[in-house]
Amino acid sequence: MNERDDVIPADGAAEGATEEAPEGAEQAGENRQNDQADGETGGELLSDGELNEMIEHICNSKAEEFRMLGYEHVTGREVWDCVSDKYEKKGYPPLHQIVNDILSLKSTQFMNWMTMSIYRSAQS
Repeated sequence: MNERDDVIPADGAAEGATEEAPEGAEQAGENRQNDQADGETGGELLSDGELNEMIEHICNSKAEEFRMLGYEHVTGREVWDCVSDKYEKKGYPPLHQIVNDILSLKSTQFMNWMTMSIYRSAQS
């Protein structure tokens, strides 16, 4: 796995996000390096705050998708908690992998995670 994250052009930044940035999204932004990708020209680097907003927007979008499928009470925070749970042991991957993990999250995976997290909190 490559040590650096891919760079996202600033013109792709999300606007109008309303929920607070998911906990841990700051770490994902901090773990990236500001080197430009090989062969990429132009484009500005996003600040950590802008990356957090973008990750938050993607999580909110996935939560909205789940709500359209009938899972009415899903939040962007819960989506981020589900996706970032697997980063606890290995650390945060490159940004493109985080985005892929969020966008490819299936409702069954999410519901399995929710069930397990409820069991874990009941045992504590």
